[in-house]
Amino acid sequence: MLIQGFQNFSTLDFPDELACIVFTGGCNFRCHYCHNPEMISPAPETQWFDPQAILDFLKTRQGKLDGVVITGGEPTLHADLPDFIKKIRKLGFKVKLDTNGTNPKLLAELYAEKLLDYVAMDLKHPLARYAEITGFADSAPIAQSVASIMRSGVPYEFRSTILPRTHTAREIRAMGKAIKGAEKWYLQNFRPGKTLDPAFADERSFTAPELLALREVGAKFVKHCAIRDWRD
Repeated sequence: MLIQGFQNFSTLDFPDELACIVFTGGCNFRCHYCHNPEMISPAPETQWFDPQAILDFLKTRQGKLDGVVITGGEPTLHADLPDFIKKIRKLGFKVKLDTNGTNPKLLAELYAEKLLDYVAMDLKHPLARYAEITGFADSAPIAQSVASIMRSGVPYEFRSTILPRTHTAREIRAMGKAIKGAEKWYLQNFRPGKTLDPAFADERSFTAPELLALREVGAKFVKHCAIRDWRD
């Protein structure tokens, strides 16, 4: 596992659980508005975290933390992810996986071995326009992962970072159709600042009324649609 970051405590990232967060390095998406560009193609001087050191830390938190969030970058790029998760679970911790959905084969393996307690998948855009937003040409794996997540029986959510330049009601409607019947879908407001494409650094965010209107569109397709990261 190439672990680029580690946060030893969070009350927000794993629903109803106290957790730590493992950030894997590397991503196969090139989203223009990504706010963690340093994790897409890590620099040669990157200081990696030793996976064993994290496991040793977890041994000191047994009975104090509930779970571990594995996020990225994109964790499913790492073939040894299942082995790492097995070691975490052997210590008695639950595991939440954050993924972009591009590796349905590995995701299915994790489900088959009952290694996951919660999955959060990023839904970037309507499937027909994924390449335009992410640089990832094949949307078929995305659709496969959506189906796998929704039939898994494991708690899950979909989440979408949205901004006015790329997400109108039309896009939200098409995205909703792609996950129709899903349990939870969170719309996350874009935050201007550091972005992979500097042209997006000063993009505006949605206003609260605009977000409410988009939430109403999304709510027609899923059981629960809510907004995260409000900006006035």
